[in-house]
Amino acid sequence: MKPMSSETVRRLVRVQPDLAGGRLDQVLAKLLPEFSRGRLQRWIEAGQVLVDDRPRRGRDKVWGGESIRVQAELVVMDEHRPQAIALNLVHEDEHLLVIDKPAGLVVHPAAGNRDGTLQNALLHHAPSLAALPRAGIVHRLDKDTSGLLVVAKTLGAHKSLVEQLQARRVHREYRALVTGNLVAGGRIEAPIGRHPTQRVKMAVVPHGREAVSHYRILESYPGHSLLAVELETGRTHQIRVHMAHIHHPLVGDRTYGARPRPPSGCHPDLTAALQGFPRQALHALRLGLIHPETGEEMQWETPMASDLAGLLDLFRREVADGSHRA
Repeated sequence: MKPMSSETVRRLVRVQPDLAGGRLDQVLAKLLPEFSRGRLQRWIEAGQVLVDDRPRRGRDKVWGGESIRVQAELVVMDEHRPQAIALNLVHEDEHLLVIDKPAGLVVHPAAGNRDGTLQNALLHHAPSLAALPRAGIVHRLDKDTSGLLVVAKTLGAHKSLVEQLQARRVHREYRALVTGNLVAGGRIEAPIGRHPTQRVKMAVVPHGREAVSHYRILESYPGHSLLAVELETGRTHQIRVHMAHIHHPLVGDRTYGARPRPPSGCHPDLTAALQGFPRQALHALRLGLIHPETGEEMQWETPMASDLAGLLDLFRREVADGSHRA
C-alpha cells in the first residue's frame, strides 16, 4: 500500500462587514466554499488558520475587516493504486461524473477488497481525484446493487453534493423485486443501526439513525412485486432492511431475505432463474441533482441491469401464460 502524500493549500481572505458576528468556522466556510466545513474546522484546530496572524478557535467570533490566512496540508489519497477497470460513464464534465455501476463491483477498498474497486478505477480514469475524500465518491451502492452513482471531480463539487445529500435534495429512485404481493404503496419510517448481535448486518433498531423510504407498486406477479423505491435518507442497506422489515424482502438477498420461493406450478425456467439469482434484485434506475457549478437541475436514467431485466421478462411471460390458461 502506498504512503499518503499531501499538497499545500494557501488562501488569504478578508471578512466582509455583512459577516460580522459570525463564528470563524462558519464565516470561513462561506469565504472558502470549495472546502467542507469539517475540513476547515480540522485546519483551524491544527493552527493552520490565522486571523490577523493569530490562531483562533472555530467558535470564536469575527467582526469584519479581519484578514484570514490559510496555509494547510491537503492530504492526497494515494494509498490505493489506480487500476484500469472499465467504467460505464453516463455523464462526465469538469465537475462531476455519473457512473452506471455493475453488480459485483465494490465501491470502496476495505479489508478483503483492497483493490479491484470502483475507487481504484476512478483513480485510473481521473488521477486528480486522489486529492478528494474517497476519490470524490459522495454516496455508495452495495457491491451487488447495480445502477447510477455520482462522483465529484472538484472540492467545490464535493462540498455541494454532500450538502445536497444532507439536505435531501438528491433524487434517487430504485427498482426492487420483492417477495410477496403488496396491496398498495407506502412510506417506511424506521430507524436503522447495527444489528444487535450480527455485526455485519444492519437492522431496524429503536436508537438507530432516521431512515425513510417511499415505495409504489409497478407490477404484480405470482408471489412477487416490482416496486419503485425512492430514498429520503441514505442509510447502509436501507432498502434491503426496510423491505425485510415489512416482510417483503428482496429477491436474491441472502443476508436479509429467505430462500427463493418460486410460484407454484410456474415454468421451470422461472424456477431456475429465481433459485439461481446471485444477488439482491435492486437497481438504482434514476438519479437527479442540482449541478454544483451551473445550478441546473439534472437527471439521468439507466436501463435495467440485464440479469434483473431477464428475470422480470420471465415473470411477465408467466403472467401472460397464466392469463392464456385462464
